[in-house]
Amino acid sequence: MPAAIEAHGLIKRFGKTTALDGIDITVEEGRVLGVLGPNGAGKTTAVRILATLLKPDGGTATVSGLDVVHQATAVRRKIGLTGQFASVDEDLTGMQNLVMIGQLLDLSTRQAKVRAAELLAEFDLTDAAGRLAKTYSGGMRRRLDLSASLIGRPAVVYLDEPTTGLDPAKRDDVWDMIRVLVKQGTTILLTTQYLEEADALANEITVIDHGSIIAHDTPQGLKRQVGGQTLEVRPTDVTSLPRVRELLVRYGTREPEQPAPDLLSVSVASESAMTTVVAALAAENISVSELSLRLPSLDEVFYSLTGQTKKDETPNGAAA
Repeated sequence: MPAAIEAHGLIKRFGKTTALDGIDITVEEGRVLGVLGPNGAGKTTAVRILATLLKPDGGTATVSGLDVVHQATAVRRKIGLTGQFASVDEDLTGMQNLVMIGQLLDLSTRQAKVRAAELLAEFDLTDAAGRLAKTYSGGMRRRLDLSASLIGRPAVVYLDEPTTGLDPAKRDDVWDMIRVLVKQGTTILLTTQYLEEADALANEITVIDHGSIIAHDTPQGLKRQVGGQTLEVRPTDVTSLPRVRELLVRYGTREPEQPAPDLLSVSVASESAMTTVVAALAAENISVSELSLRLPSLDEVFYSLTGQTKKDETPNGAAA
């Protein structure tokens, strides 16, 4: 059986700018691939090609075994797409929006109404079904937009920054909806500007920079690629920080950092460093309220792979 999504050597140019420079993408059925990258990296361009909205200048791509160029109409019947901004008709009600999409997908009016009612209930929009979409909050519009992409029960769903602009609570709601889709067997390609979103949802992550793939692995695998782990120490007495810093300099692989006023962190080469540091703290008679060893965060992996720093971030996150 072919993968749900397969792309080989995709190239896309806009004038003298190469948006995609021969990328390969594979997503197995029922899995979530997170696609990360800085602004202008090529994430949305890749989604638009896979959704048949753009034609590639080179390479091939298939969805459920169907060629996105030569079998575009058939591909569109297999996919759902939610873009960065809600694309609902503000002058229609929530129900009318979904029924219209259903009819465009060749559902009968009755079938479209039944499916719309199911989705409105699933996305907690039943009470607002008769209201014009222009009266919806941003979170409600996003949920309605996601509902619209699911009317035809697509096997593959593209979510291009689906939680942009949502507050944390509404973002969590969308995450829960995505997890339900995956349990139902839907394949999802997710681009996101929130690194914790990819960490929470994706089975695998592809990092794109300047139109090329620079890394691909599971979230945990990517964290290991950066190398080493991070040891964090929070002394009980803040006046002990200078002594803790001196100690960490001896056992870390780089200069210790101070992410909080009472916390020090340092990269270490192996898990055995924690045992060594615990013994050294005891020998120095330094008590601690917190001591932990962790893999790098996905944020740290992203900065390491792309060469970006936190000051380069967009207001909503690093991977827009």
